[in-house]
Amino acid sequence: MMAKHKRKGLEGAGKESKKQKITRAEEAPRTSEARPGRETASPMVQEASPELSPEERRVLERKLKKERKKEEKKRLREAGIAAAQTAKVQTPPAKPSAAVLALEYLQGWAQKQESWRFQKTRQTWLLLHMYDEDKVPDEHFSTLLDYLEGLKGSARELTIQKAEALMQKLDEADPEARDGSLGKVQRLRQVLQLLS
Repeated sequence: MMAKHKRKGLEGAGKESKKQKITRAEEAPRTSEARPGRETASPMVQEASPELSPEERRVLERKLKKERKKEEKKRLREAGIAAAQTAKVQTPPAKPSAAVLALEYLQGWAQKQESWRFQKTRQTWLLLHMYDEDKVPDEHFSTLLDYLEGLKGSARELTIQKAEALMQKLDEADPEARDGSLGKVQRLRQVLQLLS
C-alpha cells in the first residue's frame, strides 16, 4: 500500500492542478493591465505563452477582454455618456393612430385612388366609431354614408342590427341623456334610413 501511494506521489509531482495553472496565468497579465486600450495580449502573456496551454491562453484572453470592456464602460460613464445611448441610433417615428388610418382609408375610397384596396380592419374601425362625432368628424361622415351604401353581406346586416339596438337603447334612456347624444341619434337615423 505504501508503494502505491509513493507511485501516485511521483506521478503527480510533474502535474499541476488546473487551479494552479490558472492562477499562475492570471498573475502574468496583471502587469500589462496598466496599459489600457491594447487589443492584443501583452508581451508578458506572449512570453509566458510557451508555458501556457492553448486552453489556458484562451481563458486568459477572455479575462483580459472582459476587463478591457469594463474599463471602456467606466471611462464612458465618467465622460457622461451612458453605454445604452451609444447602442441606440434613433427611435423609430411614431405610427399613425387607427383613427387617422381609417379616415385616410375612407378618403382614398372617396377619391377612387388606384392604390386603394379593401381593408377589413379599417372598415371595422369605421363601423364601430361612426356614431362618435369626435372620432369621425362631420366632414367625413357624409363620405362614410356613401361608403355604407356599398356595404354587403353580414357587415350590412350587423350594422343594421347594431344601429337598431342603439336606437332602442337611446329611446329607453332618460330624456336628459338623449339630449346629450342628439348628434348620435341623428347619425343613427341616417344610417338606418340608408341601409333599411
